[in-house]
Amino acid sequence: MAQDSSKPDFWDKRFREKFMPWDAGRVPQSLEQFVARHSGRGRVLVPGCGTGYEVRLLAEAGFEVTAIDFSEEAIEAGRRALGSHAHLLRLADFFRFEGDQPHFDAIYERAFLCALPRRIWGDWATRTAALLRPGGLLFGLFYFDNNAKGPPFGIGAAELDALLSPSFDLVENEAVSDSIPAFAGRERWQVWRRRDNGR
Repeated sequence: MAQDSSKPDFWDKRFREKFMPWDAGRVPQSLEQFVARHSGRGRVLVPGCGTGYEVRLLAEAGFEVTAIDFSEEAIEAGRRALGSHAHLLRLADFFRFEGDQPHFDAIYERAFLCALPRRIWGDWATRTAALLRPGGLLFGLFYFDNNAKGPPFGIGAAELDALLSPSFDLVENEAVSDSIPAFAGRERWQVWRRRDNGR
């Protein structure tokens, strides 16, 4: 099997074999704190949702959640984990998914960008900007590292800024204290706001 993390088969195999070292089994504290201090609610997209613990939190907090993954095995794992919230999951490719409306109010990031091969990061940034309304938020945990191989594929702060600064402003950037072992010391909680004049 080709080892290409941009293909569903790569992730199907890992979910099927229950080899999921990125799966924390819980919601990050940073997300809980973010939800608690933001009174506004809206349409949020969760790409690469996997088992989807965050989907439950966001839905129960009043967000209108659409969670997608292009791995059938991941979607099945998510449906088992989410129970009554399983209907929020959809089998879909982030780069082709249009949603029910042209723009989301927010996109949640957790181990999605670092799962993608570096060669398509530019496509990720363009697609993220296209799916968000002006003023919308890209929020979540970003994995910073200079590792040669992956996934997870680490990114540098300057590299992430170069990807997002044409369309976004960084408005929150905080340390993370409860990372899983694979990400420990290399994650930051960040919130980026989509500019009106972004591409």
